[in-house]
Amino acid sequence: MNKAQAMSSTGKKAPAILKKKWYLYMTEFFAGMSVMAVELGASRLLAPYFSSSQIVWTIIIGTIMIAMALGNIFGGKSADKNPDPDKLYGRILFSAVWLAAIPFIGKLVIAGIAALLVLTVSTNFLIWAAFLTCMIVFVFPLFLLGTVTPSLVKYTVDSLDDSGKVVGTLGAFNTVGSILGTFLPTFVTIPTVGTSATFLIFAGILLVISIIYFVFSKTGKKRVIASVCLFLVCCFLSPSMSFAFWEKGLTYEGESVYNYLQVSETPQKVYLSTNVLIGVQSVYVKTGGLTGMYYDYAMAAPIMAEKPDDKTDILILGMGTGTYAKQCTEYLQNVEVEGVEIDEKITDLAYEYFDLSKEIKVTTYDGRAFLNVCKKKYDVIMVDAYQDITIPFQMSSREFFTLVHDHLKNGGVMVVNMNMRSEREDGINSYLSDTISDVFNNVYTLKIDNSTNTELFASDDPKMIERLTNESASLKNKDLAAFMEDIDKSLIPYESKDRILTDDKAPVELLGMSVIDDIIAEELVYYKQQVKENGFMSLLD
Repeated sequence: MNKAQAMSSTGKKAPAILKKKWYLYMTEFFAGMSVMAVELGASRLLAPYFSSSQIVWTIIIGTIMIAMALGNIFGGKSADKNPDPDKLYGRILFSAVWLAAIPFIGKLVIAGIAALLVLTVSTNFLIWAAFLTCMIVFVFPLFLLGTVTPSLVKYTVDSLDDSGKVVGTLGAFNTVGSILGTFLPTFVTIPTVGTSATFLIFAGILLVISIIYFVFSKTGKKRVIASVCLFLVCCFLSPSMSFAFWEKGLTYEGESVYNYLQVSETPQKVYLSTNVLIGVQSVYVKTGGLTGMYYDYAMAAPIMAEKPDDKTDILILGMGTGTYAKQCTEYLQNVEVEGVEIDEKITDLAYEYFDLSKEIKVTTYDGRAFLNVCKKKYDVIMVDAYQDITIPFQMSSREFFTLVHDHLKNGGVMVVNMNMRSEREDGINSYLSDTISDVFNNVYTLKIDNSTNTELFASDDPKMIERLTNESASLKNKDLAAFMEDIDKSLIPYESKDRILTDDKAPVELLGMSVIDDIIAEELVYYKQQVKENGFMSLLD
């Protein structure tokens, strides 16, 4: 059946625009582009709530592929049964409006799912949260876009003689569109105008493609007007809905290539968060003094180090906004600090809101990649690259910690901030500690009070603790001296059980997910009991 026959079976004359193959190819091109843009947008929409771990990515990709597969099947059957192009472009129109609404409605759905699940699910919270969000928010519009290719085949193929060529060309346009849909959001639209605007841009493209069809076909006038009005409403509402929409008075909220970024402020402190639900990444005390957080504990590392030339060279992998660097330069004598931070936007925020000195060198690079090219050795290396529930596997393996070891001077000390503490003996921190123990001869851990953080100190120098004991009393700042003496008494020698993470095998996502379940279970015992005894509405009281 050729195009004319297909149209005649519907009792309608084919719109002139469908006789232009370039338009059909452009439909395929922009549909493919939009699917990939939505996939990347989905990861950025979910990351501030559920992390950007491999688990979340797997669920996003899996559910999208399911949606596309089902769309392909339905689109093929629909094209054979009723090849009316009004239906195809109506579906594209509907998907455009749905995608435009995601930045607004989607955030409400995500928050609702998170609130519901923490009260009802005791295991695999991350899997359930990401899966339900994808099914509710993303599957249906992508199912509709999945119907595009088989329908366009029906309208594009003139005869069996050129069917292979035409189908191949459609596939090529879809693939090229998908390529652009992969690069444009990551490198252009998301870092430039944000996730919400990215959804609106690609939704707008689909809207225009559909409008062109309906204008030429002289049908669907009411449908088009309603869709345009809804799209304009979404354009107004979506940018106004922040990721942390329940937070008022944020100092800054934005996005970079790598992160969602939120700066909040009190009269005493400034905070940076990259996740709206869990944790604070950096803190700045406006009046000076200790932060009360893990940065203070980590200052024990420079005191433990041997420092043969009376100067302490400190490298921070995961500089953040420079809290640890500021603490070291403020409280310790004769230190030189430099940092590595993969997200340049965080460094910009450090200078603008966190009073980071321009004299402190910050290199925009991945921490492990930096060590691969760096020739310098340091007295102290701070590893602080584990953000909330996201642990980069390449900075958790034996090979990575061997790199750190090789960049330490004799008597040097590595300090690692492990921010997902659990009572499990087989938790992520135990694996990290075992892996580090496989590289360093002396490993000590310290649990941070009123926090999920654990600090780990590692060195080949057996005198590291003796040095901390002897030098703490001589510190000029008496508050710090007393604090270091408390740390000295609290350090626990770590006993390894040989659970080693390697570049080949480092299941940090699954290990971390089990800790998340523990944290949620521990923090929400009271609320779950309230719901059990008095019902869900009691939480509002």
